[in-house]
Amino acid sequence: MILSDIIKIIKISALCIIAAALNFTLTFLSVPVLKIPLFLDTIFTAAVTFSAGLIPGLITAVLTWAAGPFIDNGQLSPFVICSIAEVFIINRLKPSSGIVLNEYKNEKTLAKNISILARLMLLYIAASMVISILGGLVDFIFYSVLPNSKGHISAEDIYKAGLQQSRFPVLVMNILSRIPVNLVDRFIVIFGGYFISLGAGKLLAGNSKN
Repeated sequence: MILSDIIKIIKISALCIIAAALNFTLTFLSVPVLKIPLFLDTIFTAAVTFSAGLIPGLITAVLTWAAGPFIDNGQLSPFVICSIAEVFIINRLKPSSGIVLNEYKNEKTLAKNISILARLMLLYIAASMVISILGGLVDFIFYSVLPNSKGHISAEDIYKAGLQQSRFPVLVMNILSRIPVNLVDRFIVIFGGYFISLGAGKLLAGNSKN
């Protein structure tokens, strides 16, 4: 193993650890402290996936999940599968190049930026829908089929309570109740994570992506 490979591994490892710590900090501030009813614990996971690729993204997701019990009443969240799915979606649909912010008057650059934003919008919609379905399924299995209890009431639980009069099946209510929340928080995660990755990518300059 040559020196450049060792430096690459060190940089990516540090990036994953820092990103997981920032995910933890943001989650702690947004949920227990500020009571923000959004799931923002994957924004830095998204940033790592955009800038470093699939494996670092998965490592960051798992590290963030492992820190979860310090916030969620000592329990490991079953929704880590949503974070993992999001990493795969981002890695599959992410733009192949970075947006250019300092040459916006150039027509070719403008067209390229519009293409990148369109790609991010497609990614955002895909992530919102997949995570709504997957999150609803996990919620149904873990809290309706299995005898587990939630540590706190979340925004989608309130939406689900409003859907109960419609007599939808529980699984359908779980999925539908997540869509409004995920349309908001996935926008922040996908676009915020992408723009954060533009800075993170500079730390990995000179290294090839996974």
